[in-house]
Amino acid sequence: MARRGRSALLECLLVLIVSFGHTFDLISAQLRYSIPEELTVGSVVGNIAKDLGMEPSALNTRGFRIVSGSAEPLFQLNNNGILLVNRKIDREEVCERITTCIINMKTVLENPLEVHYVGIDVLDLNDHSPTFSENETHLEISESALSGARFQLQAARDPDSGMLSVQQYKLSQNEHFRLEVKDRGEDGKIPALYLQKPLDKETARTHRLLLTAFDGGKPPRSGTMEIVVNVLDVNDNMPVFSKESYTAVINENSPIGTTIIQVNATDSDDGLNGEVVYSFGNNVNNKLRKLFEVDANTGEILVKGLLDFETKDRYEIDIKASDKGPVPLATEKSVIITIVDLNDNTPEIEVTSFSSAIPEDSKPGRTVALISVSDKDSGVNGKIICSISNNVPFTLTPSLQENMYSIVTKSLLDREHKSNYDVTVVAKDAGEQSLTSQRTISVTVSDVNDNIPEFSINPFTFYVTENNAAGASLFSVSATDCDQGENAVVSYSIPRNRDENKIFTSFLNINSETGDIVALKSFDFETLKTFQFHVVATDSGTPSLSSNFTVNVFILDQNDNAPVILYPVSTNGSAEGVEEIPRNVNAGHLVTKVRAYDADIGYNGWLLFSLQEVTDHSLFGLDRYTGQIRTHRSFTETDEAEHKLVILVKDNGNVSLSATATVIVKLVEAKEAFAASDVKSAAKVDEEDNVTLYLMITLGSVSLLFLISIIVLIAMQCSKSTDYTSKYLQETNYDGTLCHSIQYRSGDKRYMLVGPRMSIGSTIVPGSHANTLVLPDRRHATAEVRKVPIKN
Repeated sequence: MARRGRSALLECLLVLIVSFGHTFDLISAQLRYSIPEELTVGSVVGNIAKDLGMEPSALNTRGFRIVSGSAEPLFQLNNNGILLVNRKIDREEVCERITTCIINMKTVLENPLEVHYVGIDVLDLNDHSPTFSENETHLEISESALSGARFQLQAARDPDSGMLSVQQYKLSQNEHFRLEVKDRGEDGKIPALYLQKPLDKETARTHRLLLTAFDGGKPPRSGTMEIVVNVLDVNDNMPVFSKESYTAVINENSPIGTTIIQVNATDSDDGLNGEVVYSFGNNVNNKLRKLFEVDANTGEILVKGLLDFETKDRYEIDIKASDKGPVPLATEKSVIITIVDLNDNTPEIEVTSFSSAIPEDSKPGRTVALISVSDKDSGVNGKIICSISNNVPFTLTPSLQENMYSIVTKSLLDREHKSNYDVTVVAKDAGEQSLTSQRTISVTVSDVNDNIPEFSINPFTFYVTENNAAGASLFSVSATDCDQGENAVVSYSIPRNRDENKIFTSFLNINSETGDIVALKSFDFETLKTFQFHVVATDSGTPSLSSNFTVNVFILDQNDNAPVILYPVSTNGSAEGVEEIPRNVNAGHLVTKVRAYDADIGYNGWLLFSLQEVTDHSLFGLDRYTGQIRTHRSFTETDEAEHKLVILVKDNGNVSLSATATVIVKLVEAKEAFAASDVKSAAKVDEEDNVTLYLMITLGSVSLLFLISIIVLIAMQCSKSTDYTSKYLQETNYDGTLCHSIQYRSGDKRYMLVGPRMSIGSTIVPGSHANTLVLPDRRHATAEVRKVPIKN
């Protein structure tokens, strides 16, 4: 909580700096220019005065200058505010092996103080051609070398970066060798010869190949090297390294002579042909040879020069193992050495701009100085924590630029009380053995609650699922106050003196300190679908300031009703039924139809049917949407006379609920089925008559309720009442699932919540969980949502 409070305080101070820049006399901006490398001295980079919208005549009076620590800066400003090239820029020198070369600098204007950050992107030109360290290289390859042998070649070097560096190699046409290229990332592409056809010394003693390297320029530049392959008779076993790969880790600044790793290779030959010596591979450049050395006899790789993590943190070195045969065989293996960063660089503090004297009537938040900190280390060793002496009325706040800080006043100054302050800034890195630096500046003094709490979003919409636990937290509101101390401490409350929201606020409670809102009762979607209330955030200042916050709550339906089987239903109330069908029916015969109903809406009330248990899967099939049971094929004499089918009916809720029905299908002979059908048809007629009677009673009841509702609504409209009763309509769907719908009114709109199907031409209302339809309104637009009590 303390860290979060400090972060919020820093954010508020940054907002104050941006919002009241005219008070702090500090303005900052960011300019970006692009120039090609190798520009002549005096070339124009950009018109900074024009880009900043300033008159050139005002530059000298305000001390316009470039802040640079270099004795010979790359750029200079003339009297008209135009940035010029001060000395020729070689991109390969300034940004060696860096894809994007951006030179950052700062310009400063006084009275008032302004700091402008200028970034200059130096674009690379294809001004270098690929070159090889040697114009000709010799390879000695035994005629016994097998197809597939690889011989690594010296890579070409191109100081240009990115696509302008070496991109591809080409080998002259020959029948024995082809070229393979290995991409080593920032170390470039390494070519190797691949022997695809064995050599024959008697046919040709020497093969001359031409290797060409191309960069990615348009047009590309190239360089060549001639490869002379001498075919020799040598021993037939090459040294073999004991490992497939070698990796090592060593701390930077390790003493010279420190053993990094030892490689080991063996040769199965005898005598001198089996003795192995170690050396660097052909591709190891001079820089690596100055940093590392390899013991020819033991294979130990030793530190030879100064290893600096800030220069490079990873090296890949090729170690060659050769035997001492008359014609030596050699094998190369890559060794990856990772440099571990040590905390060996002290943080540096630079004062970019400084106002040595400030008026004593300066308001809190006035900028006194700008400082920048840097640390050449990386990771936690390069993370800098800045602090300021505690006995001064100043504080340190981070700027928009990384590792930039502002020293600002944090309270009113009184020159009669004290006229001079020594402010000490301490920079400490986060290394295990941290390093610290400090710088002291002298500030001379030359001679309240105004922010209301603010919510980030207003109004706020929240969705809560019905059947929530009573007493559990629903959500939390938070307001921020840009003041300090007690003026920034915010308390929360819910006003309960509004008649229209009193019924809802009575079952809500809010934590005055944290803003957590708790529901004292459980919500029921079928009773209440949406409501609104207000939250008041008040600070602790004197006098206190407050702001209102509107919360719109929408109740979401939950799958809390299981499907109910309507048919089959036995006399004892269980979902069981017996169906008799003739044995001679054809495939596709309708045996029966399972009907079910779910009180939920939407996908929670959409029912699907499946066979959970069946004695013979080849005989019966179930339509998953309609619940119809049909025969798959005709019955045979070997089929059993009675079959048991267990049908699973489940809804489509996230956590689906289900019910089962059991249907016993009995096979009877045609004569028996005919006799039974008469009895069954008579019973079925009675059953259909009963169903018809029930439907007529249901329709009559619904019509009567609808008529009563219309009369009540007309009476309420005539009396200008805003209390309208919700109507719940149910309609039987022909696929075995009952479609559930709810109609209600809010304001000038009439809504309908429907089940699996929606009416054609209806419109989805945003925020209604995709189940609300807007229906045309033919009534007066002053109606409101009915206030319905919440379920316990």
